[in-house]
Amino acid sequence: MGLETFWDLSSQRLQFLFTLLVARLSDGNIGLVKTHFADRCVRLQVVIDGKGHLLGRLASIVAKQLLSGQKIVIVRCEALNISGEFFRAKLKYHAHLRKITRYNPTRGGPFHFRAPSRIFYKAVRGMIPHKTARGAAALERLKVFEGVPPPYDKTKKVVVPQALRVLRLQPGRKFCTVGRLSHEVGWKYQDVVARLEERRKAKGAAYYERKKIAARQLADAKKNATVKEETSKALANYGY
Repeated sequence: MGLETFWDLSSQRLQFLFTLLVARLSDGNIGLVKTHFADRCVRLQVVIDGKGHLLGRLASIVAKQLLSGQKIVIVRCEALNISGEFFRAKLKYHAHLRKITRYNPTRGGPFHFRAPSRIFYKAVRGMIPHKTARGAAALERLKVFEGVPPPYDKTKKVVVPQALRVLRLQPGRKFCTVGRLSHEVGWKYQDVVARLEERRKAKGAAYYERKKIAARQLADAKKNATVKEETSKALANYGY
């Protein structure tokens, strides 16, 4: 087959595919195509507020999204929940602390972290093939924090309904927080994080009050604004 014949066949195939695409869009399926494309798009970064989420359920969803290429930030890891009473969770974690390397635990690990953010990080890591290049790249897309540090205190935060305790745990069932568990097993910064969170909430409340006053003043200005007739006609000519 010559080069010219191959080029002619390729052009015919491209023209045929283009015709099919135009026909599908003209049938009214353009909305479906756009919606499907939007569902497959990956946002630049998603900030999740960890308060009120179940640890394992949130970790599984985050792990799947990380492997799909999504960048995720988890804030307020100390407010994550674990199903079951606190004493049971504490016994399980102390049993986990006893698992050490026989020859030299200080060098060989495993290293048991006490901070809530590292506990959640290790839960996600266990659901990812982190020893492969794909898994290591996925873990690099994850950031975890106690509290809400800058600049995430001024960004939009979302929740994951599939992992919310109020939606997934039966009413009346016992649960505990990761922050309390971490504090009981050696995490030293519970008071520091609580103090910083109180300061952040006070600043946020003051900002919200200023925002409400500014919005009210803007609404009053729009209501009481007077525009000259000549100016109104000129604006109407331009579509305003």
